[in-house]
Amino acid sequence: MTLELGPDDKRMKLRYAGSCRLCGRAHRAGAEAIYERARKAIRCVECDKPAVEAPPVEAVGGEAGASARREYERRRDAREQRIRGEHPKLGGLILALSDDPQSTKAWERGAVGEELMAKRLADVPDTFRVMHDRRIRGTKANIDHIAIGPSGVWVIDAKRYKNKRPELRVGGGLFRPRVESLRVGGRDGTKLVDGVKSQADRVREALADDTIPITGVLCFLEADWPLLGGSFTVHVVWPRLLIKRMMEAPVVAFDVDATHARLAQAFPVA
Repeated sequence: MTLELGPDDKRMKLRYAGSCRLCGRAHRAGAEAIYERARKAIRCVECDKPAVEAPPVEAVGGEAGASARREYERRRDAREQRIRGEHPKLGGLILALSDDPQSTKAWERGAVGEELMAKRLADVPDTFRVMHDRRIRGTKANIDHIAIGPSGVWVIDAKRYKNKRPELRVGGGLFRPRVESLRVGGRDGTKLVDGVKSQADRVREALADDTIPITGVLCFLEADWPLLGGSFTVHVVWPRLLIKRMMEAPVVAFDVDATHARLAQAFPVA
């Protein structure tokens, strides 16, 4: 049985690689397939599998940086109330002449970084499904961005370190164990890599499917990059290089929409 074309369907040669939403078959760029405008998905020209609707998920996309911005505003407002309470007459002047502590500003920087990353991820082909600011159940942590597409699942942690240079360093050699580390502005930032690895492991546990590639990414925005990016246990890149790798990675046959729905349920909006 071949499914009939709907009013929003178009038979075309694909500009980007993708997978059939019904059977999961991978199609390379240039292959002929049916593009479903309403779903922003593709299916095989001849596919005898009946359509399977993904379960409805509330607020699938999420709002980038929302939880970080809420925390920033909570800390800012708490500081203002404390200062005005301790100094009824001079509180306004003190606030005008002083800045929020760095621990509070860090939340605002984080929110802006996630918002900028979301804008960059809007450039990926519509064969990808992107979610922002997802909560890890049972913890206070969240995942900044999860992108699901023909090349697998990409778990992305956005970091905004303006004018600071990320560098990958490798130590050891023939007679010593190989040691890899990340430096950011001259300081040890290896714990950032460990954080992304942990997030990717959470996603891997939620899917429980070894056939779907899961890639952890540490993406720096507005950083002072050397000529080349790099990767070791996770990808350490800037936004443009990330998008390039997401689009050029090998196509894998799996149900993108079903995986999207499953992860949206496993990691609710933060």
